[in-house]
Amino acid sequence: MGRLDNQHVLVTGGSRGIGAAVVEKSLAEGATVSFLDIDVAAGQAFAQSLNSERVLFQPADIRDAGAIAAAHDAAVSRFGAVTGLVNNAGRNSYADPVTMTEEQWDDVFAVDLKSAWLVARAMLPAMKAAKAGSIVNIASVHADMTYPGFFPYAAAKSGLVGLTRSLALEMGPFQVRVNALSPGYTETFLVQDYFANADPALRDKVIEVHPMRRMAKPMEIANCVAFLLSDEASFVTGANWVADGGLTARFAG
Repeated sequence: MGRLDNQHVLVTGGSRGIGAAVVEKSLAEGATVSFLDIDVAAGQAFAQSLNSERVLFQPADIRDAGAIAAAHDAAVSRFGAVTGLVNNAGRNSYADPVTMTEEQWDDVFAVDLKSAWLVARAMLPAMKAAKAGSIVNIASVHADMTYPGFFPYAAAKSGLVGLTRSLALEMGPFQVRVNALSPGYTETFLVQDYFANADPALRDKVIEVHPMRRMAKPMEIANCVAFLLSDEASFVTGANWVADGGLTARFAG
C-alpha cells in the first residue's frame, strides 16, 4: 500500500529537479501522475524514461490560464479528477531593483506567484465538490531570508507563502488542505546554474554554513511533499514547512 494510492497528483515544472523527484516519488507511492512543463523535449524524454502507464506529460505554459485549462482537461480525461496539486514550477531572478524593468518584474511574479493561483483555480472546483484534496506550493527559504542579487525572488516567494495561508483559510471548510514547502539549497539545475555564474569559492562557503555540511537532494524534498499530499498530514494546512538542513536555525558568525 502506497501513501498516495488512488490519488491523481499533478505537478508543474515536473521534467527536472524537485519537480521530477516529486513525479517519481508520487508514482512510487501509488499515485497516477500528470506533470506540466514548458520544455516539451525535456518533458517527453522524462515521461518516456519513466515507462509507466500511470504518468502523463502535458506541455503547458503555466502563465497562461488557457494552456492550464487545456492541460487540466487532458489530465482529468486520462486519470480522473486531480486530488493532489504540487505547484513546483518557478524561476530564479538576478535583478537590480533600479534597472529591472516592469516587464521583467511581471515575468518573475507570473511564474513564481500568479501561476500557483491560476493552476490551483483550475483544480479547486473538483476538490471542493469532493471535500478532499491537498495542494503543496514549493516556496523557498527566501520567503523568510534572502541574499543580495536575488531581487525580487524573495518577494515572490514570500507572496507564495501568503497565498498558501489565504487559500488554506478559504478551502479549510471544504477539507482541502493547502501548505507551502520551503526548501533550502537543493542540488537542482537552478542552483547549479547559480553557482556556475558565481565566485567559484561560493559553493564551498555555502556548504560550510550548513549544519549538515551538504545541500539537499531533490528526492529529500520530494519525500516531504509526499507526506504533505498524503492522509498522514490530514490535519496540516496553512503551514510553511522548511527543509533546509538547519541553515536558517543559526546566527551569522
